Amino acid sequence: MTLEHVDVLIVGAGLSGIGAASHLQAECPGRTYAIFESRGAIGGTWDLFRYPGVRSDSDMFTLGYSFEPWTDAKAIADGPSIREYVRTTARKRGIDRKIRFHHRVVRAEWSSAQALWTVEAERTDTGERVRITCDFLFVNSGYYRYDQGYAPEFPGQDEFAGTVVHPQHWPEDLDYTGKRVVVIGSGATAVTLLPAMAGDAAHVTMLQRSPSYVLSLPGTDPVADKLRGVLPPKVAYPIVRWKNVLSAMLFFQLSRRIPAFVRKFLRKAASAQLPRGFEVDRHFNPSYDPWDQRVCFVPDGDLFKAVRSGKADIVTDTIERFTAEGVRLASGRVLEADIIVTATGLNLLPFGGLDLVVDGEPVEIGERLAYKGMMLSGVPNYAFTIGYTNASWTLKADLVAGYVCRLLNHLDEHGYTTCTPVAPPSVTATEPLIDLKSGYVLRSIDKLPKQGPAAPWRLFQNYPRDVMLMRHGSLTDDAMRFARTAKQAKERVA
Repeated sequence: MTLEHVDVLIVGAGLSGIGAASHLQAECPGRTYAIFESRGAIGGTWDLFRYPGVRSDSDMFTLGYSFEPWTDAKAIADGPSIREYVRTTARKRGIDRKIRFHHRVVRAEWSSAQALWTVEAERTDTGERVRITCDFLFVNSGYYRYDQGYAPEFPGQDEFAGTVVHPQHWPEDLDYTGKRVVVIGSGATAVTLLPAMAGDAAHVTMLQRSPSYVLSLPGTDPVADKLRGVLPPKVAYPIVRWKNVLSAMLFFQLSRRIPAFVRKFLRKAASAQLPRGFEVDRHFNPSYDPWDQRVCFVPDGDLFKAVRSGKADIVTDTIERFTAEGVRLASGRVLEADIIVTATGLNLLPFGGLDLVVDGEPVEIGERLAYKGMMLSGVPNYAFTIGYTNASWTLKADLVAGYVCRLLNHLDEHGYTTCTPVAPPSVTATEPLIDLKSGYVLRSIDKLPKQGPAAPWRLFQNYPRDVMLMRHGSLTDDAMRFARTAKQAKERVA
């Protein structure tokens, strides 16, 4: 059987993958490509998550694509709107015709002799195995498991008489009207669920072991609203985008440099929106500094409004066990519930769990260094997308896709067939690629590549700096090796 060949294989048809294909079509028009997507629809995260109120945790002027202006009035957008935005982007550019749905990449093997990847995928609908070859492999599958969220087993869970649901697998027919709901968790998902469910539920309690920082932001951007009436979208959009980038950077830098000041600001902002006498320090004043974990943003203070209404409350305590009636806490209090939502987090799965092999040797991802946060040391013609932790995911995805296109064009212009980052032997002091202290990161951080002490092996979580490095910086440095390889014919017999 003759194997199909494409110049570039993109893995994932979510926000990053559709963005990567858009860049590839615009900047490398002569390159052939295909997209393998393990699920049956475009959208990735935004198609998977269907829980009530699901929304962006970044503003859409930075979460949106640089080349496709976000024109909706909502700055913090709901999941269906984001999903439609991604799908519309794909349809407008004909990218949807390049997607192979139900193709989960399980293995990719590089041959230096042929300068070629042989990629094996499993059909998630039929179980069939499919193989394809490519010159360059570009993985845009994120870093967490799509088939399984983090769901710890609680003592007595089988005794609970009601319904237990994880947000990652929300049942379409779940009716919580008039029900008592307990949401276990304190992250972005939990603070979204509480106000979204409070309107129809009898009462919603967010049960957290420890608090998170929560900050209210306007649901619409006032600057965008003003510019929208006087400037065309392609002019107004980058202005608002950069305004929001710089604002987020300032907030992050202040958090890192003068955390006590930012902590005081966040506490005061929360206190101003909560009922008199509310235990702010117990429920909204974490033990860690701002941005050691992501700050939770809530549009127009909807979380605080739900608490003020009396339809929702927040309890900070630890779980002793589930009971038939609900949840018994370490304090002895019992939270009665008809539905318990375990918004307990994600499981990491770097690169969709695919096995990488280079010239017969398995690649241990956790032992490799990340080059510019997007390639692996010792792995040729391979790139991946991991977004920022302190800003919008798409800002970094956009830069990575542009950089990959620059690399591909550089290969063509100079007659090269391979590009391989090579880590210097002197790099011994390494750190985790992601510097957050969130539980989902700490549980699996060893599965991700490492970063070194200095560029190009270090991440700086700084968008303007990365713009200079990745859009305008040199493609040649001491770490990148370009080579010409005598290649066999691309179409070959398996």
